[in-house]
Amino acid sequence: METYTPEWLCRQIVEGTQDAIIFADRDGIIRLWNSGAEVMFGYKADEVLGQSLDLIIPDKLRGRHWDGYREVMATGVTRYGRELLAVPGIRKDGSRISLEFSIALVRDATGDLHGAVAILRDVTARWQQEKALKERLAVLEARVGSPPNIT
Repeated sequence: METYTPEWLCRQIVEGTQDAIIFADRDGIIRLWNSGAEVMFGYKADEVLGQSLDLIIPDKLRGRHWDGYREVMATGVTRYGRELLAVPGIRKDGSRISLEFSIALVRDATGDLHGAVAILRDVTARWQQEKALKERLAVLEARVGSPPNIT
């Protein structure tokens, strides 16, 4: 039986997953960008390492993002640790994508906070399908009128 070091396993998992895994330090600077992130956002790791998360955050959401990010880095507490978040993102070519992601805070052995890791999935196709179904339902409801009020 082979012996697997935790470091080797972590490297294989991070690089082998199709989801994007991104670590940003306390200042929001990208320090880890896996192959899933390369495919999802269109940037190679060497293009984004050392750059701000602004590369993938839509302009109109940056203020809100940074307010929350700075608060989490200052307090070491996030209310999103167990929630799946849904947000839009921006690809290298400027196109928007719909994302769902979870985050975890990264601390050293003494408990000092070093940043946050996000695991992201592109749900653009599903979001577009749901939007089209809602629009179709609205059209059908408009044709037949409101559903009966059942009490």
